[in-house]
Amino acid sequence: MDLGLQNARVLVTASSAGLGAATARRFSLEGARVVISSRSLPDLQDTASKIVEETGNPVFTHAADVTDDQAIKRLIDNAHTMLGGLDILVTNAGGPPAGTFDDFDMADWHNATDLTLHAHVNLIKHALPHLKQSPRAAVLAIVSIAARQPVHNLTLSNTIRPAVVGLMKTLSLEYATEGIRFNSILPGTTDTQRIQRLMEARAAKNNSTPEEEKARAGESIPLGRIGTPEEFANAAVFLCSPAAGFITGIALPVDGGETRSSF
Repeated sequence: MDLGLQNARVLVTASSAGLGAATARRFSLEGARVVISSRSLPDLQDTASKIVEETGNPVFTHAADVTDDQAIKRLIDNAHTMLGGLDILVTNAGGPPAGTFDDFDMADWHNATDLTLHAHVNLIKHALPHLKQSPRAAVLAIVSIAARQPVHNLTLSNTIRPAVVGLMKTLSLEYATEGIRFNSILPGTTDTQRIQRLMEARAAKNNSTPEEEKARAGESIPLGRIGTPEEFANAAVFLCSPAAGFITGIALPVDGGETRSSF
């Protein structure tokens, strides 16, 4: 199936590793021209070189802190210059720390909101003037199943992430007449570097192996396993593509059935 992404101009944030990197790779495999961004330039350059070696398509890098408004503006402007325009924006940021309500003071709440909500707002706000010039503009927010179903010991994430989904739904209505699509994607437990480190820690504590811990983690998922970054990226890139041109305003779980809600 041709997704219609040949030469599409794409920016993916928080993309030096994990779900962001997998998404950037999938875009490149589809023939898109991609800018990847995170705080670490060496990590970005390493990821970019691996993608280019595999796909042969250009991947550009720009280091930026998505909690810094001026850094976001520079990122968007530079991405527009490097790509000659902007068709697709994938907003992604690291999650806030784990813990219960009693673990956090107001500074923690402000910091978590800056990272988990305001980063998406600022990225979109600075990108919109460029996206309005594209005939196939799309924005995708990478969120979490915590937006749909609270996750144990993730009070900050459970509280703030639903606001991102609400933002994207609202924008899908506000900008529908301009042809800009806004969607959210909600990853469940996925085999990223972060999950690998978590499984290694659990294995050390339980005198087991990371593979055994992954199997245990998959037992609560109806499909019986955790997901792969490639499976997530396939869904993310489809939502951004012209092949999904009549889809806007949705929040799609990619979680093997982990979310129990019907909606």
